[in-house]
Amino acid sequence: MEELKTSDFYYELPPELIAQDPLEDRSASRLMVLDRETGKVSHHVFREITSFLEPGDCLVLNDTKVIPARLLGVREETGGAVEVLLLKRRERDVWETLVKPGKKARPGTRLVFGDGRLVGEVTDVVEEGNRLIRFSYEGIWEEVLDSLGEMPLPPYITHKLQDKNRYQTVYAKYEGSAAAPTAGLHFTQQLLEELKEKGIETAYVTLHVGLGTFRPVKAENLRDHHMHAEYYQISRKAAEKINQAKENGHRVICVGTTSCRTLESACNENGRLEECCGDTDIFIYPGYRFRALDGLITNFHLPESTLVMLVSALAGRERILAAYDEAVRERYRFFSFGDAMLIK
Repeated sequence: MEELKTSDFYYELPPELIAQDPLEDRSASRLMVLDRETGKVSHHVFREITSFLEPGDCLVLNDTKVIPARLLGVREETGGAVEVLLLKRRERDVWETLVKPGKKARPGTRLVFGDGRLVGEVTDVVEEGNRLIRFSYEGIWEEVLDSLGEMPLPPYITHKLQDKNRYQTVYAKYEGSAAAPTAGLHFTQQLLEELKEKGIETAYVTLHVGLGTFRPVKAENLRDHHMHAEYYQISRKAAEKINQAKENGHRVICVGTTSCRTLESACNENGRLEECCGDTDIFIYPGYRFRALDGLITNFHLPESTLVMLVSALAGRERILAAYDEAVRERYRFFSFGDAMLIK
């Protein structure tokens, strides 16, 4: 098989098609359906997703919850502005973070947020220049963070988010993500009820989304790119539901690339799952053989990103790029607050 280059996954995207705000009605976004066998594409509204699912199919959703991980503060010594992004909890009050400007955040630097309600001290510099920060505060961490933190929207979204809950799925449960599993943003409680009534199973897994998802692929040869590890967990109940769907000849359809990466990391050669947890740095690109999933609901991803490589592994690079070109022509909305695609 020929070596794939990062530039093989480039496509032209007019900037005005990058969705800056979520729709008022989550399920009113558009839905492109791509048949990966034929390459045929059709256009729908997301709430019609039930008509493409059969009784017995199992939808796999990521129930991670985004924390308001973006903190704006000042350096205690100079009063200079600083921005901290919480990436991963290392110990109770110690977080791995991304600090801007990083050069001014040497070990020993003290950072102040909310007029001193939260204070952080940089204790170490780790991989990729990330900083370890030990925080001190009065009261309960979650409440302090909720009052001072902002949702860590991706850099391509320049509008301020009016409602924090719109960057959260309606089924978000376990806190720990620095970004939303955005394919799930299209689901409403009503839509989940309709799926249940139709006999479609839902299984919830957890993968805490890190910023590695958004990091650009700097290597031209895909084999040289290294993914950042993200924590995942699969309960016994979820594993049993997914295994049962497969045993009964039904499809397993992942909602989002995070659910996909969780299943593909955890399953055995036959696509079977057991209760488990761990870290995954799986990188899925063309040539990968899927073991667990039969279909994928996902948003439209950035050119040359690991996510566009993942969907290309499922549907074929040429088919994905042709579908993306059609989405551009049809003026679909792209990225986190944008429209959706079902690859079946």
